Amino acid sequence: MNWKPVQTSMETRWTKAVDPESTLPAYPRPQMVRKQWLNLNGLWEYAVVPKEQQSVADYQGEILVPFCIESALSGLKRPLQPQERLWYRRKFELPRNWADQRVLLHFGAVDWEASVSINGHHLGVHRGGYLPFSFDVTTHLKALENELVVSVWDPTDTHWQQKGKQVLEPEQVFYTAVSGIWQTVWLEPVPQTHITRLKITPDIDSEQVKLEVFCAGEDSIRVVASVTEDGREVACAEGNVATEMLLEIKEPKLWSPDSPHLYDLNVHLSVDGVNTDEVASYFGMRKFGIAEDATGTPRMTLNNEFLFHNGLLDQGYWPDGLYTAPCDDALKYDIEVSKRLGFNMIRKHIKIEPARWYYHCDRIGIIVWQDMVNGGKISVSIPQMMLGMNGWLRRDDTTQKHYTKAWREDTASRDDFEREWRETIDTLYNTTSVGVWVPFNEAWGQFDANRIGKQVKEHDPTRTVDHASGWIDQGCPDLQSHHIYFRKLMAPKVTNGRVLVLSEYGGYSLKVPGHIWRKDKSFGYRKFKSSEELLNAYTSLIRGQLIPLIPAGYAAAVYTQTTDIETEINGLLTYDRKVVKMSEKAVRQLNDDLIFQGSGQSPQIR
Repeated sequence: MNWKPVQTSMETRWTKAVDPESTLPAYPRPQMVRKQWLNLNGLWEYAVVPKEQQSVADYQGEILVPFCIESALSGLKRPLQPQERLWYRRKFELPRNWADQRVLLHFGAVDWEASVSINGHHLGVHRGGYLPFSFDVTTHLKALENELVVSVWDPTDTHWQQKGKQVLEPEQVFYTAVSGIWQTVWLEPVPQTHITRLKITPDIDSEQVKLEVFCAGEDSIRVVASVTEDGREVACAEGNVATEMLLEIKEPKLWSPDSPHLYDLNVHLSVDGVNTDEVASYFGMRKFGIAEDATGTPRMTLNNEFLFHNGLLDQGYWPDGLYTAPCDDALKYDIEVSKRLGFNMIRKHIKIEPARWYYHCDRIGIIVWQDMVNGGKISVSIPQMMLGMNGWLRRDDTTQKHYTKAWREDTASRDDFEREWRETIDTLYNTTSVGVWVPFNEAWGQFDANRIGKQVKEHDPTRTVDHASGWIDQGCPDLQSHHIYFRKLMAPKVTNGRVLVLSEYGGYSLKVPGHIWRKDKSFGYRKFKSSEELLNAYTSLIRGQLIPLIPAGYAAAVYTQTTDIETEINGLLTYDRKVVKMSEKAVRQLNDDLIFQGSGQSPQIR
């Protein structure tokens, strides 16, 4: 075995602990757990060939899956060009006790176009770099050794697809591209009749949980569900597949950042009185909403009480693994530090994380604002951007000209985005901590945002929607969302009775010697020379600017950002996660005060 991480300018504390024989071994889908599964992470063969080449005879070496080819932890750290295709191959044997069951092959995420085959049988093609997909491979498996082959084409920023901040030539706020497999690949055995999806909707006002169970196989299936707390059953119900079941949770313990209580859920299927499948899940009893205070100002609520959402912009990049954290402890570390610093929210920016990240947010107790992944390109000029920051409205749905500016002139581009936002909501619907959906950010590929914002709300009425975070607001409920850098914070006039939120601000920068990505380049919105200077400026920002604006309507704030990323050095933590740049105690006190001042009185629910 010749694998080792490629030497790079920066490692994390977890880099050297990565083991190619046990790579990301944690169960990858915590909200629908089965006892049996097989992890396919580890060393695979790879080859990079011209895009047009449709097969590979000779592989060129080994790559550590699920780290993308551009990352140091892949063992390669080389770019994949749009004119190239990346091939993977690995062989595996099934456990003997899987006989007479269906076998599903799961991919957490592959960026961007993945073609999958087993034992020479083509299974299908998946397009999209951020969401899970699977194939039933049962009929193509052999008793002994099996061969899995995946080929990937990733056009990165030469195409209109949803790609987030990935570019071929990184600079400032755009970062190294991620190509190929970047989340766990795994197999699981299931019965012929098996559960495919759960839809869990807590309702704290009626003290109920609404549950829908979706299945493959037999039609005449009964569903039995039970809720437990510390091993004690607190609710149970029976029903049919794809019909809503109600589980009564009397005097429920509510989930919040201060008390992230979770209930366990067990669901099994019964065909003619015989149990066929069983999965374990969980949920939290909570309610996200909007209410008016005593002055008639709309504000955000959790569980029918005002709560100021105080968060960090979090982009989920790693110097060793890029999109992929080196281990599960690393994956939850940023969440733990954010909570320790006194933040009660994370805005997951232009990325969808592995399912385990959301599980950690649920368990640790932090609210998530989830961005949809941007595609296309920024559709406004710098003068228009400045006007947008000051509340200027520009329609984004009237002409083909705007679609062209946003790189959305191709109908396929718009259809692809709309498909992905629906899949994103369906994938993360059961996540207790997700409280806000953000379809568009700063005009990147933005089109028809008013219509799409309303459709997002219709698709999931249990959460709040920030239809256009920054710049070209279209007046859509629920939030009026502003980004303010470079100038003093201000509270714009609220339109359409929406909640006023400061969805990006700060970006204060400090370069920490020995913990920087590149010595010759750095980017930040306002630079400081010492930790003390940075803390004084942050204190002035919170106490002198933000807290005084709460009476004017601000109900949430998102500080930029959790960590440095490549040459961008405006994180509270260094990119390697080894240094917190300010006193944790002082930052915690400031954030506690901000949340206390912003949460205020009891709401008048509307």
